[in-house]
Amino acid sequence: MAIRVNLAKSAGFCFGVRRALRIALDTAGRGGRVYMLGEIVHNEDVLRDIEKTGIMRIRRFSRKHRGATLLISAHGVADGVLARAREYGYRIVDATCPMVKSIHRTAAAMDKDGRRVIVIGDPDHDEVKGIAGSFRKTAIIVVNPGAVNPGAVDRRLAGIKRAGVVSQSTQELDQVEKTVAGIGRLIPDMTFSNTICRPTRVKQKEIAGMARENDAIVIIGSSGSANTRRLYEIAKSINKRAYWVRSADEVKPVWLRGVRSVGVGAGASTPDAVTIAVVARLNEIGSRR
Repeated sequence: MAIRVNLAKSAGFCFGVRRALRIALDTAGRGGRVYMLGEIVHNEDVLRDIEKTGIMRIRRFSRKHRGATLLISAHGVADGVLARAREYGYRIVDATCPMVKSIHRTAAAMDKDGRRVIVIGDPDHDEVKGIAGSFRKTAIIVVNPGAVNPGAVDRRLAGIKRAGVVSQSTQELDQVEKTVAGIGRLIPDMTFSNTICRPTRVKQKEIAGMARENDAIVIIGSSGSANTRRLYEIAKSINKRAYWVRSADEVKPVWLRGVRSVGVGAGASTPDAVTIAVVARLNEIGSRR
């Protein structure tokens, strides 16, 4: 009996990624020197396709680039980074996801209100760096509920009287709520804005359901993709037969032994072509049983 392969309706690019890629391609099509600060999205296949258009990736600014175009990634950057880029003479094309921009505005309003900004998220992620790096008093980044558990409280939170809390757009709601509850016990005068974006919430809810409804589940996306990692963690917490792949080549037939159905999800920066190839590979393995 062939294995049934069920693809998540929400699999693949979200609005913010599609918008960023459209902006990148339009910018490249206008000609001239175009540089990309970091990775426009966290996916190797997408980056390879973008670089084929002539857009060059850089990690630091150069006076030699004066007059060139600088493409800002979907993850956004701190206000100071934009200011420095203009000082170096770049013309800015901003592909920051509008939902990430909204988090910047929310955090800025909290800062203006005299609250210490706390960001729940991955400290090494570009989005979090951009949010946290835009204030005179450095924002505090809290990774997970462990940082606010009794007996293991992050020392940076001590003595804060008023706080405003936001979240990285791709965090898991359950973990964020636990973290916020912990912060609230430490800082009674706290305001929280749930800035997990809607596409992330939809994806996470669907993956949780699929992990329960299928014998196994495969999540597709780059190892550098925060939202893909979150999907995998959710799936794995529910279904022990959860697997994370970057491409069809990584799918192993042994995963499907005794499986009647397999769910498939893909991160917000995973191209449709990669997802289609993984589904085809699963169907191929399943049809040989």
